[in-house]
Amino acid sequence: MSNSATSQPNLPPALIAHPRGALILTADGEVEELSRNAAAQALRQVRPLVCHAPATAARLELAHVDGYDLLELFAFVRPAKFCLPTPRGLALALDLPEPAGHVDEAMTLLAAATTLLGELGRQDPREARRAATLAATMARGGWGWGPPVLAALGDPGAAGGRRGGLDVWEILPEWAEHADMPAPSQEPVTGPEARERLRNLLGAEAEARPTQGDYAELAAHAFRPRDQYGLPNMVLAEAGTGIGKTLGYVAPASVWAAKNGGAVWLSTYTKNLQRQIDQELDRLYADPAVKANKVVIRKGRENYLCLLNFEEATQGGAARQSELTALGLLARWIGATRDGDMVGGDFPAWLAELAGRGRTLSLTDRRGECIYAGCAHYRKCFIERAVRKARRADIVIANHALVMQQAAHAEDPADLPGRYVFDEGHHLFEAADGAFSAVLSGAEGLELRRWLRGPEGGRRSRGRGLEKRSGDLVADDEEGARLLAEVLTAAMILPAEGFAERLRDNQPHGPMEEFLQLLRTQVLARARDVDSPYGIQCGTAEPVPGLLDAAARLAAALDRLGQPISQMIKALERLLDQQAETLDSQTRLRIDAAARSLKRRHELVTAWIGMLASLAEGTPPAFADWFALDRENGQETDIAFHRHWIDPMLPFARSLLDQAHGVLVTSATLRDQASTTDDGWPAAEARSGAIHIAQEARRASLSSPFDYATRTKVLIVTDVRRDAPDQIAAAYRELFLASGGGALGLFTAIWRLRAVQQRIAAPLDQAGLPLYAQHVDPIGISTLIDIFRTEIDSCLLGTDAVRDGVDVPGRSLRLIVFDRVPWPRPDILHKARRERFGLTRYDDMLTRLKLKQAFGRLLRRADDRGVFVMLDAQMPTRLLTAFPPDVTVRRVGLAEAIAETREFLSEESASCLPSARRPH
Repeated sequence: MSNSATSQPNLPPALIAHPRGALILTADGEVEELSRNAAAQALRQVRPLVCHAPATAARLELAHVDGYDLLELFAFVRPAKFCLPTPRGLALALDLPEPAGHVDEAMTLLAAATTLLGELGRQDPREARRAATLAATMARGGWGWGPPVLAALGDPGAAGGRRGGLDVWEILPEWAEHADMPAPSQEPVTGPEARERLRNLLGAEAEARPTQGDYAELAAHAFRPRDQYGLPNMVLAEAGTGIGKTLGYVAPASVWAAKNGGAVWLSTYTKNLQRQIDQELDRLYADPAVKANKVVIRKGRENYLCLLNFEEATQGGAARQSELTALGLLARWIGATRDGDMVGGDFPAWLAELAGRGRTLSLTDRRGECIYAGCAHYRKCFIERAVRKARRADIVIANHALVMQQAAHAEDPADLPGRYVFDEGHHLFEAADGAFSAVLSGAEGLELRRWLRGPEGGRRSRGRGLEKRSGDLVADDEEGARLLAEVLTAAMILPAEGFAERLRDNQPHGPMEEFLQLLRTQVLARARDVDSPYGIQCGTAEPVPGLLDAAARLAAALDRLGQPISQMIKALERLLDQQAETLDSQTRLRIDAAARSLKRRHELVTAWIGMLASLAEGTPPAFADWFALDRENGQETDIAFHRHWIDPMLPFARSLLDQAHGVLVTSATLRDQASTTDDGWPAAEARSGAIHIAQEARRASLSSPFDYATRTKVLIVTDVRRDAPDQIAAAYRELFLASGGGALGLFTAIWRLRAVQQRIAAPLDQAGLPLYAQHVDPIGISTLIDIFRTEIDSCLLGTDAVRDGVDVPGRSLRLIVFDRVPWPRPDILHKARRERFGLTRYDDMLTRLKLKQAFGRLLRRADDRGVFVMLDAQMPTRLLTAFPPDVTVRRVGLAEAIAETREFLSEESASCLPSARRPH
């Protein structure tokens, strides 16, 4: 690091907060170490450079830090570009020397500021004018970077525009409409064709991997024509880590798309795998322009920015100066984004943490209030662009939730894709459980009320009620206008703003709140651990006095709401029929969209009425019902009546598998082997839905090429008390130090995670090992995993569920420590499923699969090494089949586990460069 960065006269000092306090580096190079209290005092006198102000505040135990956040400057200068929200992340993004300690981190902030401001001075004049116009608007709202940004731009002049540069929608291109694509042909993909395409994807110089070719040929079976409706060609393929399954299924999928002129949908559970597949497809489409037309990442509407929401935010919000910074940074991103995806796309997750979710992520279409062709931005809409691209693409990368929602609500099965690949197939059961469930709750009722009635009581809101969205469509139709008025009146029975407080105070308003009030009474009377700061639940049997009567009144009120909704749907459909000759295309689209949206809400109301009826009649045998009181940090947030399928793969099979022609379900962890003689396929067939189709699925398991016996260790520690937080924390601390970082700590309870983090953060920091923690750091888990992947010697604490998002090759992950055996949570839904699926055998299966998935994170490449440690001496031997058969599992004391971890991983570190970078 050169001294030039620290001698900039116009830069304030840089502040780095850490578990032991803080460090300030002044502009003239003076370093000052401060305690937390001293840092808080200093912040009253100076506004320093910081990186991620909310995280800085959390480390200093302050509510807020007022500083010049380098991430805001990065988001302005390099919109829609990747950067980790740490000093090291800034260094990597800006090609600066990587910092080796806190002093270097402070110097990085100074150097980053200089670099980013310098880039502004080199922009082309047109872009500089736009940036200057926006920066001036943001500066009026108090953006600290405004003056230096304007100075760096050198006063290029204003770019014009009605709203100080916030009207960024004006520069966006319009999407083009095309004729409907013809139905795809049904030419098969042969095994040799799949192998040949795979060879082309890998290139002539690629290392030969015969098993990958076997996998591609197996996957090709899902791309044969089906012989009978309801009998898809289904393949269950368990492919061990290192097989190369992504290219293995891309090969036959791309051949089928090219031969038949149709799209193959590649569905994943995690956003990280979506990114990986998108990157792998660069091999198939070397020309970015071709790839842009052939490949689309498709998500639900709630993931994309709504331009109308943004415009409305600039109207009322721009006058409120506190919002100008957030709106300006968002405008910069809108002008640069690839596809408008705010959740897992090129929108930096940390920008929502800096600017607030209400000023960023709330601008998506999360409430289904789109007015479609009635919107002034319809022709530029990110969502509509993605929908249209997907209709013409060869490869659509989607997620399980969207795929299932489309299948569940499809009016015409012919509109659904015919070919699917479900990667991360071990999550299909979980995804179906969410997609095909129902909940009657205060929050859901309030959402429906907002959707129907819009903002009420003079509240400032961007919400658009049914009258605002669709009133003009029925204004000239007397019956339609009457039905609209009836719907809005009937919606008054739904919960209103503040329902949670009214229920706590025993002051319900309306039939739905009255029902929920009695539901709450039953939960508090019968739930276990009623004083828990987290959610509690109870069964629905033997309702408390008055609950059945309240349910009957609510069902009648919902029926009075459902009837005019149903009649309004018919009135809209009549308009399409009777005025077919005169309606313009945009109006037709709006009427059709309004009718479809109302059908969704009518289905919801109908489901609620059925649930209420079952309280007197009994829960249907296919379902599990329960009441729940939701809490966050001890505060009640919602009260709910839940209904889930005991086997959600049944509706998955009927709505999706029956319509499909070919389905590949793949994962490294499909099977569960209860013993060394168990082939494990019954579990895979049950949790993939294959058991519900009359044609047997083709099955195969391809073993990983990795040498687990010599590259991994599994240790069960026998002398740490699982109920002693100090002992657990000491074990984590010493194991993390022994590994030299690169450690992932997994917990089965949030309170234990927090207790350990408080005890080990300072000593790890003293040793130069950064520690990050879910539920502690105000940073999203996907970003924390990205940081963990890039900062090789960092450590990460997370709940058991984090294991699924961690795909970290190399030394960045070399140790996994579990605090306890991850048994399934013994809630009401699990009780119903274990009774249906095998009691203890079901518990063991779920737990083995979790352990198998976590262990599989350790080796992502052939030269990786890793240690898996379980701190629970009560780990049953029958669960050990979760690990590869050639891996020896040893029960040892903590001291021996620490020594073995240090020795085993030191063999690896001796041959590695300490500062090797991991590409993202």
